[in-house]
Formats: sequence, structure tokens, C-alpha cells
Amino acid sequence: MGRIIFYEDRNFQGRSYETSSDCPELTSYLSRCNSCRVESGLFMVYEKPNFMGHQMLVRRGEYPDNQHLMGMSMSDCIRSSRMIPSHRGPFRMRIYERENFGGQMHELTDDCENMMERFRMSDCQSCHVMDGHWLMFEQPNFRGRMLYVRPGEYRDLRDLEMSNLSRISSIKRITDSC
Repeated sequence: MGRIIFYEDRNFQGRSYETSSDCPELTSYLSRCNSCRVESGLFMVYEKPNFMGHQMLVRRGEYPDNQHLMGMSMSDCIRSSRMIPSHRGPFRMRIYERENFGGQMHELTDDCENMMERFRMSDCQSCHVMDGHWLMFEQPNFRGRMLYVRPGEYRDLRDLEMSNLSRISSIKRITDSC
């Protein structure tokens, strides 16, 4: 079970709010959130309410300044967070070149550093996550903006309110050591 503590001000100052579950709207508890400390587990933190906008994976550690953590220019506050459950079994996801599961299809059971080199596929516009939790990255080698996907069907990754990605170029499994 994970545990994260959010603070109103930078450097863990001001009022705080602690949780071990998803929080779609942090402003219900704090007027703003400018730093956090992860006591255990993995979490995605988001710049907008309801798990939308720019997102970042945080693991055990201290994050005294959200602007450095998130690299956000539009907002300096975390507005929502999602706990990522621990996954011990196999990982499996089907990725598709086009929306609605069209075009080339490839099945992943491990990380993919560069979709173009591995599959001759320049983008992924839909996917079906069967097992595990994954991060999709805008650039090869797990760089750039990211998108968290959990088990389920995603018919059009471009339509997701939480995605500002122009393309998907690499994909990584979320493991305890990730």
C-alpha cells in the first residue's frame, strides 16, 4: 500500500494532506499543493483535477518543488493524484498504429525503447492493456511527456483528456524498480 503526503508550500511547508488512495481533487483538502513526500509506493501526480493534464510518476522520496518535478510552465500545483497498485504478474498490452484498434498491431510483454526501430511503427493511436500498468512516452528511450495507462481499452489515445502527447514513441512497464 502506498502513502503520499502533499504540502501547500514548497519545501514541505504549510498545511498537509496524507493519502493512500486516488485523489481526484486535492483542492478539497488544500488550497494548493507545491511539494510532496512519497513515503511508500508509486503515484502519478497531475497538474489538473480528475487525473488530467501533465503527469509525472513519483516514487519513494521527497519532492520539495513541483516546478522542478513536473517541469510545468502553465501551473505550479499538483491538483490530483492516482496510486499505482503493485503488479507482480505478467505484463501484456496490444498496441495499434491507428485509432479504434486499426492498422498494424503488436503485442508487448516488456519495455519498448523505440517503436520505430522495433516495430517500424512511428506512432501508437490505440491500445488494449490486458495485464499490468504502463507508461507511454512521447520520445524514444522513455523521455518526454508521459501517459499512464492501466488495464482497459483505449480506442483513441488522442481523445484522452489527460493526454497532451503528440505521439507515442516508447513504452515502459511500471514495476517497483521502474
